[in-house]
Amino acid sequence: MSWQIDSSHSHVNFTARHMMISKVRGSFETFSGTVNFDEENPVNTTVDIVVDLASVNTRDAQRDGHLKSPDFFDVENHPTMRFVSTRVEQIDENNGRLIGDLTIKGVTNEVVLDVEYAGVAKSPWGTESAGFSATSALNRKDWGLNWNQALETGGVLVGDKINIEIELELVKVAETETA
Repeated sequence: MSWQIDSSHSHVNFTARHMMISKVRGSFETFSGTVNFDEENPVNTTVDIVVDLASVNTRDAQRDGHLKSPDFFDVENHPTMRFVSTRVEQIDENNGRLIGDLTIKGVTNEVVLDVEYAGVAKSPWGTESAGFSATSALNRKDWGLNWNQALETGGVLVGDKINIEIELELVKVAETETA
């Protein structure tokens, strides 16, 4: 069954350590893709998501500009990152792992997202929606995002570990629309 991402109720967020002492939070404002969620057999679900890297937003224009530069995402040459699922492991009725390939700057690595299924609800407008939360932790250097600066007090400016938090609300596409 095909589902559309409800972008007004979905979010792709991240956190990274700043100067070893605090966390910078950010999001990607623009993303799209297809999710074929199999309600009867979730392990048959497939996901293909593309994120517009120029839409990065950390609430600091200078930092966002640096993230878009060749030091990090190099959006001029690599405008998107893409996640394509390869398999789903169901843990229980509401939890599973979504395993797939994440490509950033032409480098592809397997990532595992821990997913919580929040269920399905019918809206007052007659549409049916499904909700999912997903988390993962990545090492940015695995994708060649190596830029950093040593601190006088020890440590580095940007942590290597990036925590990912995704909230997806999907709207079921009517059978007549997919035919």
